Amino acid sequence: MAGLSGQYHRRARVMTKWTLQVAKNRLSETERQASDEDPHVIALRGDDTVLVVAADECARLARKPRGPLVDFFRMSPLVTVALDLTRSRDTGRTVVL
Repeated sequence: MAGLSGQYHRRARVMTKWTLQVAKNRLSETERQASDEDPHVIALRGDDTVLVVAADECARLARKPRGPLVDFFRMSPLVTVALDLTRSRDTGRTVVL
């Protein structure tokens, strides 16, 4: 595909990277692919500057967590892991002035 300068792999999804000029020239295609397929990264002078993401995906990612934080930790798969929360009695080193 013309204008592609690389691909990012993240959680088994492929984000297509386009230059700003190509994305401007093919805005409808950029929007359609971001909505129907995967996000698109747009680069300006070689630096990633914009991420085009479908609106529903953005809303899902920006959604505030439901319920108190303590419930989140209680539902963690690591809830059964024993943690050693004791503090060291070490007071540091002695400095002679």
